[in-house]
Amino acid sequence: MTNFNTKTVAVSFFLFIAVIAPTITFGAVYAKATNNYIGAVELLLATAWCGIFYSLVSGQPMVSLGHLDCITIDTFEPSSNHDCILVHGDYQQMINGGTGPVLTFQTVCYDIAKNLDVPFLTFNAWIGIWVCIYQVLAAFFDANRLIKKATRFTDETFALLIVSIFLLGAIGNPSSKVGLFHYFGTDHPHHENMIEENGSEYDYMTVALLSLILGLGTAFFAIGLRQIKFSAFCCNDYVRTVITDFAITISVVVMTALRHTVFEDVQVEELKVPDTFATSFSCCTADCTSYWPTECPDQAEAWGRRPWVVDLFDLNDKIYVIFIAAGLGIPAFILTFLDNGITWHIVNHPSNRLSHGDAYNYDTCISAIMVLVNSLLGLPWLVASTVPCIMHITAMQEKNTKGEVKYIQESRLTGLFTHTLVLACIFALSVIRLIPLPVLYGVFLFMGLVALPGQQFWQRFLLFFQQPTKMDKNHYTKNVPVERIHKYTLVQFFFFAVVCVVREIKAISIAFPVMVLLCIPARLYLHPRLFSKDELILLDGSPEEIEDWLLKNDPEEMAADKAQKSAQAQHVADNGLALPAQLDDEDDEQEA
Repeated sequence: MTNFNTKTVAVSFFLFIAVIAPTITFGAVYAKATNNYIGAVELLLATAWCGIFYSLVSGQPMVSLGHLDCITIDTFEPSSNHDCILVHGDYQQMINGGTGPVLTFQTVCYDIAKNLDVPFLTFNAWIGIWVCIYQVLAAFFDANRLIKKATRFTDETFALLIVSIFLLGAIGNPSSKVGLFHYFGTDHPHHENMIEENGSEYDYMTVALLSLILGLGTAFFAIGLRQIKFSAFCCNDYVRTVITDFAITISVVVMTALRHTVFEDVQVEELKVPDTFATSFSCCTADCTSYWPTECPDQAEAWGRRPWVVDLFDLNDKIYVIFIAAGLGIPAFILTFLDNGITWHIVNHPSNRLSHGDAYNYDTCISAIMVLVNSLLGLPWLVASTVPCIMHITAMQEKNTKGEVKYIQESRLTGLFTHTLVLACIFALSVIRLIPLPVLYGVFLFMGLVALPGQQFWQRFLLFFQQPTKMDKNHYTKNVPVERIHKYTLVQFFFFAVVCVVREIKAISIAFPVMVLLCIPARLYLHPRLFSKDELILLDGSPEEIEDWLLKNDPEEMAADKAQKSAQAQHVADNGLALPAQLDDEDDEQEA
């Protein structure tokens, strides 16, 4: 699974851009929650080594890793409050409020460590050790069989939530000052800082307008470049394919260059990056229990930085803390296990046409190793990240002019190259600072807009606003009454709303993955009481189940479909060509 070509390189740069900014900025959220024991540098290192390790040894290399909770892009000073946009992934901005279930959990652990009078990193390391043990046991007893019972209903409820948060976070979240349109408010943190520095010379409306242009320009310029592949522009198919593959990279470079040449005097918001590669916690004294300069303001300089390796036995003679960590490891295991499992299930859905197969239990063991190492080094835990996974798969797919997936190029190289670039950036952070923050908003907007049309949940939601006779004809609109489709969509929307509410309430946000998991028994036991077996197959079945149903109940459509495929195969044969699947078969025959 190497497939080294221009698409591999292009997708690697795209994923790197999507990963690096939130990785840096989400570190600020961790720093505030853990008193700087974990910060941006720790998150960068964890993202880099885990991504490289996972791409080399995992059983599901099309999965992308990320930090556990949200997308964050720092717009505040370290003393400000924070919020996150994305639950369970890698990215975007902070405002007042909660930061997601796992960060909430680790904040609680930090408070418990303070109450127990033991070092946080030692306490966190023991929790990580227990999580590692629980994950290995879960893999041994095949606990992932529960996740495999999920269907499109659960997958798309979760996926649409993540995509919608991406879009709201990029455009403008009404519940917080997150997004491009919030630059038009005078109370935006960036404006307040600039006015304090420059006084009346600072024009916030100019900054807001340029930020909007850069953000929307990045997204829609990239979308426009993606359309070139099936157009008549450029000299040949190879050039059009290269432009399409590098669409987001070209867009980011163009908009960044525009900012630093034509509009170099406009003070748009920039990405905050750490100055040096070192642990985030600066010690007042040799015992490294107090943070400089906050806890020792009279001290001219820090004694040093906290060591990279955590001392597991620095428990202040409180051995019983190990068993308290065992108890706290249970909810931590549940969160990481569900985060991984749900994303793996979305990635391995038959509609994605992956041929490599799944490896739930094996990758659970790989995740256990990463949690263990990160815990011993005082790094944050990483899990599978939903939206980057969706974008990774979408970017590696080959589609026809109708948007139908022909095949997908599976490769370990994209993950390897992406996280190698992240590792390289640790030593060149000043280069990343050149990318304006609105351009990164545009990247997230692009990711949301590209991922949205592929969600059947979203397509069915749009049917509420369409004339029945004008609806696109597909397997469910042709065979399921419109009112039954609407009823199914309303039931799914109810569960979607419940998950959204739980996620937004900080006090119970730690239960967010559990609420997603409850969609599985709801689909298995509630839906059969509300819908017929045929309706559930057409609305929620796998591609194989739908094809079997159509073969038995709509033979004319299946015959027409087979005739079309036969004509395509004949056309390929007449022109001396071969479909990707045929090429693979020929290669296998030659090797044999």
